[in-house]
Amino acid sequence: MFRTAELGRKISKGEYKTEAPLLRQQLLEAQQALRKYNKSPVIIIFAGVDGAGKGETVNLLNEGRDPRWITTRAYDLPTQEEQERPEMWRYWRDLPANGKIGLFLSSWYSKPVLERAHKQLSDIEFDDRLQQILAFENALVDDGAIILKFWMHLSKDAQKKRLTTLEKDPRLSWRVTKKDWKHWKKYDHFLEAAERVIMRTSTGGAPWNIIEGGDACYRGLTVGGIILNTIEKQLNHWKQKTEAEAHKPELEMRAEDATPPLTTQANTTPVTLLSSLNMDNALSKKVYKSELIKYQGILNQLHRKARERGISTLLVFEGADAAGKGGAIRRITAALDARNVQVIPIAAPTDEERVHHYLWRFWRHLSRAGRFTIFDRSWYGRVLVERVEQFAREKEWRRAYAEINDFESQLVEHNIVLVKFWVHIDKDEQLERFKAREVTPHKKWKLTDEDWRNREKWDEYELAVNDMVEHTSTRSNPWVLVEGNDKLYSRIKVLKTVCEHLGRALDE
Repeated sequence: MFRTAELGRKISKGEYKTEAPLLRQQLLEAQQALRKYNKSPVIIIFAGVDGAGKGETVNLLNEGRDPRWITTRAYDLPTQEEQERPEMWRYWRDLPANGKIGLFLSSWYSKPVLERAHKQLSDIEFDDRLQQILAFENALVDDGAIILKFWMHLSKDAQKKRLTTLEKDPRLSWRVTKKDWKHWKKYDHFLEAAERVIMRTSTGGAPWNIIEGGDACYRGLTVGGIILNTIEKQLNHWKQKTEAEAHKPELEMRAEDATPPLTTQANTTPVTLLSSLNMDNALSKKVYKSELIKYQGILNQLHRKARERGISTLLVFEGADAAGKGGAIRRITAALDARNVQVIPIAAPTDEERVHHYLWRFWRHLSRAGRFTIFDRSWYGRVLVERVEQFAREKEWRRAYAEINDFESQLVEHNIVLVKFWVHIDKDEQLERFKAREVTPHKKWKLTDEDWRNREKWDEYELAVNDMVEHTSTRSNPWVLVEGNDKLYSRIKVLKTVCEHLGRALDE
């Protein structure tokens, strides 16, 4: 696989001085065009053999670029803050926005490659890590990201020569560490792992480019040329699409982007999970008060133990408008130390959130170890409101099921206690609560025109919820459906369920 990167290819300094200025100008123009379209981020990953010019190439790419629209990220061992969250958190946090370029050194590939080279991962474990990376990159590519990956290569002898030369130069000796020589001794194991990485993770949307790293002039022009060609190809695609759309009738464009309306077989009333719930479940006030004190006390004790052990809890609340999510959330927070709990209300994405992958804003809100996080609405908006209101195309919300399952699996693998609630009420009960809000001064603000519009699409939302549960309720991350016609019953069911999940986690 690496033989073609050991041919000793070079470019003369004279040729480099002739071609490099033009390439720099073209890359700057491409960067400005990317910013103008503002459709996609460009993610460029540099990995490879120590001494093969990764850092020098990144420095070269930064020269002459507009610093506002390019960022460079390099990763060392995870900090304490990073260790307290799922491994991919720090990478999601640093992803560039649409129109920006992100250069990544020591990226999400570094740790699994090194661990495999040092025999700390089995083949199965290594492949599992690569599969997780593939899912991550595929999600970004499907969302429009341009991903380029460069493996900077040197032969074993060439690497030794390179490290020795740097070590002897007083000005550059600082660049060679004991870790570099340690890696060199593991060269064959390192290359074996790299080969597996490239075979398993080089895809049409995120290909690997193997670059011979011995000559600075050659690698600089080669890398720069590949980046330029890739960006220009995408820019031409956008240009052609824009021109084609300008000549398309508006109605035809709308038809292309529209999600087919949700229908039921034979236009009959569908039988769904929600329609099969027993909405008559209720509690007396006396039983409610007793149960409330009981389970709030249990929850407080459990969270104190979880805090001591660094176990985080993440609750997701979805449900019909006026179903009582807020009331259930308040009964939970009342039992907890306010310093260790945060409630994240999710509304329409901000301008900053719109120029990132839709999961970005949820990744960035993940708390440190031992904390309690509650999402009032969540990432499920992708397959609910965005689906029904046609803010997302069908292919976007359909692939979101797999993306969400992958996201939640990473949370659970990190020992985060994840509990997902759908709080449900029937249509008649919702109408009563809407009318009550209209005449109650301190609740009137809760009722909006959007609530009434959502009500008109009740059946469509019910089908979307049914699909959501079908595709994302797994053995490790199940949905809890809460009968909410009686607020007292639903609050206790939620509290009891949280206690059960947290208790099981502490017993493991």
